[in-house]
Amino acid sequence: MPHRDVADPPRRRANKRKGKGTYDNDRPLILSLLSRTSHEVHYSVLEHAEKPTTRTIVEGNVPSESTILYTDEASNYPGVHPQHASVCHCAKEWARDDDGDGVREVHCYSCEGAGTGLRTFLRPFRGVHKYYLADYVATYETIVNAKHITPTVVQRMCFDDRLHTQAS
Repeated sequence: MPHRDVADPPRRRANKRKGKGTYDNDRPLILSLLSRTSHEVHYSVLEHAEKPTTRTIVEGNVPSESTILYTDEASNYPGVHPQHASVCHCAKEWARDDDGDGVREVHCYSCEGAGTGLRTFLRPFRGVHKYYLADYVATYETIVNAKHITPTVVQRMCFDDRLHTQAS
């Protein structure tokens, strides 16, 4: 049934634009890095998904000499890490066994699952403004990495831990 007034379109939920999000079109990207050994997760809220931005984050968080970066086929990943393997979702490839040991180690399910957990955490807030999104994401990252909420974790969340380590 068409809307009565053309000048007053019906209210729509969410931002349903196609393509990659950016900070400018109100769909900031969240890059997630997850260690498969320590299970520690790191999230970064990005303005744009460009290769230099991705390279800076990966270089700052992923050791280049001993770690393999597993990603999907997105255009901002190739060349950002010396040891990189990716799966091609457009070719219906979801996981791959590169070394022939029977374990499909090349996949990005871990980060996709971590992103699902983050979305579940953000859902009750019903649309976080992009200006505050990094704070909500940092809170979730702290909670997930801490595993148990202790007085030390609460102190670190309330007072910037970097200030205390720089002063000493």
